[in-house]
Amino acid sequence: MASDLDLETRQFGHRARLALAPAQARLIDDQAHAARTMWNCLHAWWTMLPQGRRSLAAADAAIRQARKEIDFLAVLPAQAAQAVLKTYFQAWKNCWEGRVQQPNFKARCRSVMSVDIPQGRDLQITRVHRRWGMVNIPKVGRVRFRWTRDLPVGKTANADNRITGARLVKDALGWHIAFRITTLEPRPGHHQGPEVGIDAGVNIPLALSDGNHQDHGRPPRLPDGVSDRDKWLNADEKARLLRLERQAARLKQHRSPGQRSSNRLRAVYDQIGKLRAKAKRRATDWQHHTTTYLARTYSVLVVEHLNIPNMTRSARGSVEEPGKNVKQKAGLNRSISQEAWGRTVTLLTYKVARYGGTLHKVPAPGTSQRCSACGFTTPDSRESQAVFTCKNPDCGWSGNADQNAARNILHLYRMGLALIPAAGRAVVRRRHDVKPTTAR
Repeated sequence: MASDLDLETRQFGHRARLALAPAQARLIDDQAHAARTMWNCLHAWWTMLPQGRRSLAAADAAIRQARKEIDFLAVLPAQAAQAVLKTYFQAWKNCWEGRVQQPNFKARCRSVMSVDIPQGRDLQITRVHRRWGMVNIPKVGRVRFRWTRDLPVGKTANADNRITGARLVKDALGWHIAFRITTLEPRPGHHQGPEVGIDAGVNIPLALSDGNHQDHGRPPRLPDGVSDRDKWLNADEKARLLRLERQAARLKQHRSPGQRSSNRLRAVYDQIGKLRAKAKRRATDWQHHTTTYLARTYSVLVVEHLNIPNMTRSARGSVEEPGKNVKQKAGLNRSISQEAWGRTVTLLTYKVARYGGTLHKVPAPGTSQRCSACGFTTPDSRESQAVFTCKNPDCGWSGNADQNAARNILHLYRMGLALIPAAGRAVVRRRHDVKPTTAR
């Protein structure tokens, strides 16, 4: 039996689909709009109040008074209103610490509809049968949700393994509930797997230094008329999406500038959004499966430290100095955004730690132009997007360009050029106890 020193607390989330009646969906919609309105009112009250009078107690009193005077805000449960206040103050703390920008107003068309249930005891979760469970939502009632994994409820729930709260989130496919779960699990031992360098690309999503590339099975070059964001849809869904986009274009022709969209046009946009959300969900599912496999297989994973916002910056330029190859750069930016490299690194960060491995970042400059066999670097070494040929007369090595970059990434780590975050910037950490070795 494992001792207390061999156990650690793990916090994670589980998202499940809700099966709502139309009346229940309207009630949760009203709560989400009330939560967004309360955030905006709180932000207006905070910014207009003198700095000396701003405090958590004053904000709490203002929220209580607003819920008494405005019936629309009273639709939101009291604890959900307190969660809005807590989230708003945490947003300011993150801003003061330099992690994010200051909070702002939430627009109805750009913000995600959500409602927080901060206490797990209000949920009263029960399992109906193998596929469905029941959860209690304050001021809505009992709601069915899709049971896809075992949850710590009933006799299995205790002080160490329990559901601490939940959050209702709405996307194009409807309402979902995200449970916050706390469990006590054995501490992972040291991972005995090999080391690997990972190069994130467009042709090959994740190229590995050992040649075990992770591809999502989609063709790197898509047929004419199909965009890169449609690659996660099958043939019937692509045809339906194209038909809906053409229908939306025809409906937009009859709308004057500034005129409100018709109900028919909004209904077409909703159908397009459902297909887009389905494609995004499939891409995220592939990322989860792939990152879990990598975390289980390898003990040390090395990736590049990429500045993705700079990489996806537009090439249009200005009127005085217009850019070049604007359409080609725009297509590359869309491909990079669709691959979601930042989300892949985020998933790897916590999954590698869960399985006892480590994740390191190395400087990105030169990894795609350096030969992994001899170290010769030249800008014209890549004959194409997929082929690398060394221009050194004494070498002449040729191979896959993405795998060559992955081998260079692993070589930088073995040379001791790993990066560590410090004060919001990347700092080089040199390992003097490791001798320089090649990444062959």
